[in-house]
Amino acid sequence: MLDTIYSVIDTVLPFAWLGHTFMKNAFLAILMVTPLLGILSTMVVSNRMAFFSDSLGHGAFTGVAVGVLLGSGQPLVSLIIFSIVFACAITYIKHRSSASTDTIIGVFSSAGIAIGLILMSHGGNIGNYTSYFIGDILSISGEELLYLFITFLVVIIAWCILFNQLLIISINDSFAASRGIKTLYIEMIFAAIVAVVVSISIQWVGLLIINSLLILPAAAARNIAVNARQYHGFSVLFAIVSGLLGLIISYYADIATGATIAIFAAAIFFITLFLRPHFQR
Repeated sequence: MLDTIYSVIDTVLPFAWLGHTFMKNAFLAILMVTPLLGILSTMVVSNRMAFFSDSLGHGAFTGVAVGVLLGSGQPLVSLIIFSIVFACAITYIKHRSSASTDTIIGVFSSAGIAIGLILMSHGGNIGNYTSYFIGDILSISGEELLYLFITFLVVIIAWCILFNQLLIISINDSFAASRGIKTLYIEMIFAAIVAVVVSISIQWVGLLIINSLLILPAAAARNIAVNARQYHGFSVLFAIVSGLLGLIISYYADIATGATIAIFAAAIFFITLFLRPHFQR
């Protein structure tokens, strides 16, 4: 199957930077990861969850540490499970506690990264997992592309089912509750979806970069969009453009792909910020 896709890429996109198999794999990964981050970014920004998405990265690192202690060389399963539990715990306590949301998330975020560092440093092998900090999308394999494709389909289906409820909650959660929407239940599902996408993407995008791709695409789209359809469309478009430009430039400049993607995402945000007055006329 992959050989057929590679042949199509060679025929349709006969570029030098796509001449290597690892670049084709990275290209396919970008086409699946960035739309997911662009879609989720809209609700993350609308619900003012920027700090929440950052804390998920910290919790994900603890998931890696737990996997390492359990003897897993590729601790993806423990990473996903711990991230889901971490995200749902934040959402639950946020609903049940009188403390401010920022305070709760701050406590979880600080504790998450601290526990992860303690576990890693205790094992003495933290240096073996520094790739999770900066990511390496060029290392993605054909088998991992399959897992990513399955994740892509599941998230898109879940998004289509939950979108209207998430949109109402993002407008006013009290109004959503009055319409019979179980806000805690829906928010926990959304938090789990974000946690899964972050967990799977973090090994290729990087712990230090993942939050930018969960914030900047939608933040840029919000500057120029005049309706919900444009908001979501621009967010996905900006995420894909940032990903592709970052991949191409990093190939020729021999620099970290994740960081390059984040730079382009930030550049697009500032461009749309200056263009904002023209779109709001």
